[in-house]
Amino acid sequence: MRAVLCTEYGSHEKLILDDVTDPAPAPGQVLIDVHAASLNFPDLLVIRGEYQFKPEPPFVPGTEAAGVIVALGEGVSGLSVGRRVTSVGVVGAFAPLRVVDESTAIPIPDEIGFETAASMTMAYGTSYHALVQRGRLASGETLLVLGAAGGVGSAAIEIGKVLGATVIAAASSDEKLEFCRSIGADHTIDYITEDLKSRVMEITGSDGADVIYDPVGGDFAESAFRAIAWNGRYLVVGFTAGDIPRLPLNLPLLKGASIIGVFWGSFIAREPHTAAANLTEISRLIVGGELKPPITETFPLERVIDAYELLASRRAMGKIVLRVDR
Repeated sequence: MRAVLCTEYGSHEKLILDDVTDPAPAPGQVLIDVHAASLNFPDLLVIRGEYQFKPEPPFVPGTEAAGVIVALGEGVSGLSVGRRVTSVGVVGAFAPLRVVDESTAIPIPDEIGFETAASMTMAYGTSYHALVQRGRLASGETLLVLGAAGGVGSAAIEIGKVLGATVIAAASSDEKLEFCRSIGADHTIDYITEDLKSRVMEITGSDGADVIYDPVGGDFAESAFRAIAWNGRYLVVGFTAGDIPRLPLNLPLLKGASIIGVFWGSFIAREPHTAAANLTEISRLIVGGELKPPITETFPLERVIDAYELLASRRAMGKIVLRVDR
């Protein structure tokens, strides 16, 4: 089969399309005929050799893909051939066939298309876990989302609204802020041209944000934290800006606030039943129309470099999907 290959760690521009051996499922695994895959920021880290898990090149990159099970490994009992699933793993998504452990193949309802299914696992799984289990976001509270136009940020906006929060979306351009408003954000802040702390305090009547969702890190973290409410929860989701911020520890002391880490990969490994329940609820909300994963760009597998260029340049909004054309 023809698949995307990372032959050495480095830039996404070094990815190639080449022939690889068709995979076969080992005991406890399933083989998926992939119809769609989506891009996520951790994919870039894997390709660069900067992620917590470092697969040895050459490997097929991609964490998230949806399709149909076509073969079962020995001992698989909870799934069957012909079952529509979405799947998650460190690598292997950007190919016509993918092998994953049975536990990471998640059945999807017939009402959810493959492109949507390939967009819901990581971004929505991360954001749901962050806001429900880690942030305990309650109806009537205020949620501030940084990097709000990206994959996890846009998911956090939608989930925040479903949970009954007032959502403030912070992003870096008028185009991105308009996108955030189109998916439900109540207020927006351009943190390039506006003072983040001042605007949050103005919007909240000086109360601050109850929950801050930060997948960005970098220079805006301290400004955001200075706008947190009493007993607020600051969710550390990632560092797409590249720099890991160093917050003065007097800030959480003064606000009685918490800094809470969100690592969805470890969560699904350590608490698989809760993670599965989260994804079941996300599927239900998508089928019911309460969540609508915004797919803003779709590329054929052959244009994976163009797709990644959007993500790496931080021009992406919502989710970027790769089609595996037949």
